[in-house]
Amino acid sequence: MCKVDYTLYMVTDRALMGTKTLEACVKQALCGGVTLVQLREKHLDTEAFVMLGKRIKRICDAYDVPLVINDRLDVALRVDAFGLHIGQHDLSVSEARAKLGPNRLLGVSVATVAQAERAQADGADYLGVGAMFVTQTKQDASYVSLQTLAAIRKAVNLPIVTIGGMNKETIPLCAPYGVQGFAIVSALVSQPDVSLAAKELKRCSKACVSP
Repeated sequence: MCKVDYTLYMVTDRALMGTKTLEACVKQALCGGVTLVQLREKHLDTEAFVMLGKRIKRICDAYDVPLVINDRLDVALRVDAFGLHIGQHDLSVSEARAKLGPNRLLGVSVATVAQAERAQADGADYLGVGAMFVTQTKQDASYVSLQTLAAIRKAVNLPIVTIGGMNKETIPLCAPYGVQGFAIVSALVSQPDVSLAAKELKRCSKACVSP
């Protein structure tokens, strides 16, 4: 698999976006420098999700940026997405890896050292650690301390992306802990100028990622 740039990782949320269409939102974000896109849709039926996924993939492909599908392995395969991101309550990491094959990206959300170690052992390519800070997108999120982030970093050698309330103020707080990127939702999608927000966040993120 080619090397993935996790620096500025956009996670979509149509409920928060200010643009008229998700396609416009993603395109503006890509123009601003987003390096990875995760399409997250909790309420679309399968066919609508697949159709949307194919449209978003065409936009991502035009910018040579990978598209990851949240939760839905079936959609990821039908869209021919670059990869899949799953949580702790979705299908198992080992099952996802077996069905995805070795050449697609597999990300796993974790909040503890034990979850991180298990995800690494079962075939994850990267970890999404969080929620780090108060977030609009998951009201029931459990929060991860910076101490736990440090412990996860020490326990695994996978790339780490922090998520949950990530913005220009919180990104630098995670910088000392050896992370490879920042997954951002509302600080991107809900902004009046998504492209400008992406440029500013990219500048901030690049200064804070570890090699």
